[in-house]
Amino acid sequence: MEAESAEHQRAHNRSSPASFSPASTRCIMIAELRWNIFDLVGPPDIPVTRTVGDLSGAGWVFFDFPRTRKTLLALALTCKSFTEPALNLLWRHLGGIEPLIRCLPQSLWKQNRGRLEFTRAMTVDDWSIFCKYNHRVRSLLNQCHRQYSRDMNYDAEIWRALSCPPFSLPLLPNLTSLTWIEASDETLQYIQLFVTPKLTMLNISAAYLVPFTFGPSEQSIFLSIAKSCPSISHFDFGRNTDDYTESVGDTLQLWSQLTSVRTGTLSEAAISYLSNLPSLRILKFTLPSILISADTQKLLQRPAFCALQELNISSRNMVFLDAFLKEFTITPKVVSFTITHGVGSARALPDMISRLSNACAYDSLQQVQLNITGQPADHEASIEAASFQPLFAFRNLRKFSLAVDVHCVVRMDDAALLQMAKAWPLLENLSITGYSRSSHRVTPHAFVLLLRHCPHLVSVAIPVNWSMIDMHAIPRDVPYQGFSHKALSHLAFEGSKIESPISIAAFISAIAPNVKSIQGDSDDEDTYEDDVFSEHYPAWRMVQDLIPALPIIREQGMRIMLRRSLQSPYSHCGVAQRGDRQ
Repeated sequence: MEAESAEHQRAHNRSSPASFSPASTRCIMIAELRWNIFDLVGPPDIPVTRTVGDLSGAGWVFFDFPRTRKTLLALALTCKSFTEPALNLLWRHLGGIEPLIRCLPQSLWKQNRGRLEFTRAMTVDDWSIFCKYNHRVRSLLNQCHRQYSRDMNYDAEIWRALSCPPFSLPLLPNLTSLTWIEASDETLQYIQLFVTPKLTMLNISAAYLVPFTFGPSEQSIFLSIAKSCPSISHFDFGRNTDDYTESVGDTLQLWSQLTSVRTGTLSEAAISYLSNLPSLRILKFTLPSILISADTQKLLQRPAFCALQELNISSRNMVFLDAFLKEFTITPKVVSFTITHGVGSARALPDMISRLSNACAYDSLQQVQLNITGQPADHEASIEAASFQPLFAFRNLRKFSLAVDVHCVVRMDDAALLQMAKAWPLLENLSITGYSRSSHRVTPHAFVLLLRHCPHLVSVAIPVNWSMIDMHAIPRDVPYQGFSHKALSHLAFEGSKIESPISIAAFISAIAPNVKSIQGDSDDEDTYEDDVFSEHYPAWRMVQDLIPALPIIREQGMRIMLRRSLQSPYSHCGVAQRGDRQ
């Protein structure tokens, strides 16, 4: 019986249309293979999390891939079997609700001064068209207001119409990522049209010029979102100020699967809750403007933030940060601390660095970033190089950055830089910036030693005194016996004025021939002109222009010398042979 059934199936397969199709056609009829091919054509499967003009985000812009979208549309119109996968990829990530509106009949909407408006009420037929596409959307970025403007991107009538669909909310039932930017008191309420139980990523930022008070109504909306979206793992709430943001902590405490949190001020209760989450990998927040209580410090003594990989804290002053770091031990790869009111920070920095050294595991930490702003004018404020010594125990450090206000001097010298170089052999990025007119700078020799000890360096920003090279002519011999650092591509020497850009370019191009960009003294930029022959053309800009050319010139010179050396003996031999024939 089974043999008869198998024979019948084989006969059916031979008689089916697919059996007479070419192999390529039969392959493309496999749904999984067809999806994988179309997926290669489409935009990256990453949620849209930034807008045009915002180049700092990790996501991509909806308008980044116009050609691929046209290709997907063409595929969708090619044949029936292509339609569904192509449309799913085409609508998977949206940079606004405008594409959905533009798919509706043109009698419904119009564009007035760059803003969409409805001209009539939505009908059942309109909603039917809307439902052909809404279930395909997985991520949405909605910009509520135009950047640096009070104007809304969509007319209020559109939002009111979308609030009354003939089906139960949400509008996009399969949404997993929602970015709601330039939000205001008026537009935040409409975020509730899109929250789904499937949502895992939520990014909200407030508008610059439109009120966003975060009062009881906004708090209620946040709590409603938390209850409707229990699976949130990535939460980002950005504001211009930290007023009222402690209330967000109540929302955070309703989510148990958080892996990434970026927000403003957090209450002690919220900090304690997050410290217990086994899933939390990334945390960025602002400490409250009071000393952390003894009870909270005691809670942080036990194992806390066990899975944390990146910790970014802003604090009003160093005292609050020092108190927070006092008791607990963590194992992050990245730590970043920002002091916003730097009164007395220069004096308190050594103790804080010692505290950081005690709090973090030596083998795990790879990046340290310290920023001090709001430093009052104090000519005696300075940071000694010895302050960094506790950090030398972190042998796996890849990045170290210290940025202080112009009113603070960082007392760097050759010995301190050499200690850093020997302590951090894996270093890729080093940046130490302070008062640009400071006389405390390292020599070019120490700069070269840094490159010798740190072969992976890609970017360096330190104060260097170039006078020893600047005042001498270009030497005939290649500096440092031909030592060359291939990885270095970015340099910054703020406060380093130079007079002879050709000499400096010759030196840097010899030891770091792959440098692509150099930033020099910022005062030069005030009178910048495009004309390279102008007296106002920045000296460091000229260095940057010369560096790519000089290694080529050297190589040409070496080839010329090599060719001459090879031609000379053959030339004598040829003369001798002609003499014999004569």
